[in-house]
Amino acid sequence: MRFAFSDDQLAFRDAVRDLLAKMAGPDTLRALWDGDRGRDPVVWSHLAEMGVLGLLAPESAGGLGLDEIDLVLILEECGRAALAGPVVEHAAVAVPTLAAAEADSPLRAAAAGDIVVTAASGRAAVPFGAEADLLLIERDGVVQAVEPADLITGDPLTSVDRSRPFAEVNWSKAIPLPGADPALFRARAAAATAAVLCGLAAHLIETTAGYVKERRQFGVPIGSFQAVKHHLADALIALEHARPAVYYAAWSIATGQPTLSRDASFAKAYANEAAGLAARVALQCHGAIGYTYEHDLHLWLKRVWSLRLAWGDTPHHRRQVAAAVLH
Repeated sequence: MRFAFSDDQLAFRDAVRDLLAKMAGPDTLRALWDGDRGRDPVVWSHLAEMGVLGLLAPESAGGLGLDEIDLVLILEECGRAALAGPVVEHAAVAVPTLAAAEADSPLRAAAAGDIVVTAASGRAAVPFGAEADLLLIERDGVVQAVEPADLITGDPLTSVDRSRPFAEVNWSKAIPLPGADPALFRARAAAATAAVLCGLAAHLIETTAGYVKERRQFGVPIGSFQAVKHHLADALIALEHARPAVYYAAWSIATGQPTLSRDASFAKAYANEAAGLAARVALQCHGAIGYTYEHDLHLWLKRVWSLRLAWGDTPHHRRQVAAAVLH
């Protein structure tokens, strides 16, 4: 059995990394922080042209007809760049859900990037709800669609990450989607968010390692101190333990394993811990400058803090794993 990504999957990942490096840098993210939108429409259109947004849509609907194994590395790159926008909700959750529900018209539009779809679970506020064209909500064991026109109440809600705005929804207008599996809906969201968290952790570890090689104290780089080395090594070990769990969850969902909910929870719990540790180590190693608004570090830290709570925090997913294992 092959336990490696194909050359095509790696090439696709590299192409997305190059695009995001050129078009979705810290300046783009800061502009979104200071504005009232949660995504850059130019970057979004390029992702659509590359096929990222419709990667999980069947070819008959204008998508690439690929699966979660192909998507997981791309989601990592979105995390590495701290890409703003509902990529998880749109590409990883909504598109396959619309395909399962045989909602052909919105599926084609979503795959092409002509509409923006976001998703949420429960009765909480919806990320990117104020700028989405369609909302998919899993509530009380049913996946429902909500047209956002005239249904968003109030202004987008403030979150720790201002490039990830939330909005309230009028739940009375929700329409059930036949054929959409709520367990799969939640599993896709948790596993995809875990992949993004791995990318965030990787960026934090890499940039912090570079910083401690340059920052000098007592006449030597602070990266030469054993305590700093140990902190970074611990963060890297945690990430390397999380990645296999995330990749396994992607495979489990792509192949329809009966344990996919457990596997997604396992991945999210591990990724939460790895990204949380990477964020803490990055902040400790950067010192006082890491607390400043002017430094880019906080853009990645706040995304980690926000996504660790998205689609279930660590205790929630640990309980899910324990219930599945001990059942």
